[in-house]
Amino acid sequence: MLCAALGLWGCQSWFIFEPDREMRASPADFPFRIVEVMVPVRPAGGGLQHLQGWWIPSARPAAKTILYLHGNDGNVSTSVGEVTPLRELGYSVFLVDYRGFGESGGSLPSEATVYEDAQYAWSYLVQDRGVPPAELYIYGHSLGGAVAIELARRHPEAAGLIVESSFTSIYDMSQLDRRFKLLPVKRFLNQRFESAEKVGGLRLPTLFLHGTQDEIVPFWMGERLFAGAPQPKRFVPIPGGRHDHDARGEPVIREAVERFVRETSRAPEPPS
Repeated sequence: MLCAALGLWGCQSWFIFEPDREMRASPADFPFRIVEVMVPVRPAGGGLQHLQGWWIPSARPAAKTILYLHGNDGNVSTSVGEVTPLRELGYSVFLVDYRGFGESGGSLPSEATVYEDAQYAWSYLVQDRGVPPAELYIYGHSLGGAVAIELARRHPEAAGLIVESSFTSIYDMSQLDRRFKLLPVKRFLNQRFESAEKVGGLRLPTLFLHGTQDEIVPFWMGERLFAGAPQPKRFVPIPGGRHDHDARGEPVIREAVERFVRETSRAPEPPS
């Protein structure tokens, strides 16, 4: 039992993350404009690294911007389809790969490094691209939802938070597997992603989306995240939706996001 617990302590990132280094497509493969971006990262005690991002600009100059944080596998090249509803609504979208994914630098990610990478992506949009925080939405899918919740806690000035198909905590996810029920998992966790404990600290509008037939993250986890979050908030189930939404779920997502953005858009401040 002790050996198993020690193995769990040392290998948690391998259980949680499934980074894909192979790019399955390039920007030139798509009929819309994608700009490749390299965001510099300066980790403590290390040399200069970069995050790879794909910037999909809107044709509308005043369009809202969405920072999209993907889940524990794939990379930006496999996530383009996930943002189809956002792109079709006319928003500018920035997808970013955490370190260890795609062509980003670094090696195997951790909870700490993906939080750092989300912050670097936020800073790039606000400081380098000049996106006002009041025009910037944070969107996270699956594990990216946990990353988005942490980023939103740090930036209540953001326009809003959208969480799709995300979980309450890594411990709760581990208890869905009977093998881990035999181990003192909670005592040995060093990668926690405790979103259910964090959502109460959110100070911005939040939209929760979850497929009713999610085969990976149970629907009740989405409901529990919603229950713990303060107002203003909204929960939208995707009828029959699986963990990775398909074309059948896109109309629900598109309508929910469009309404959320419309209702949370802040009127521009008058010039001084």
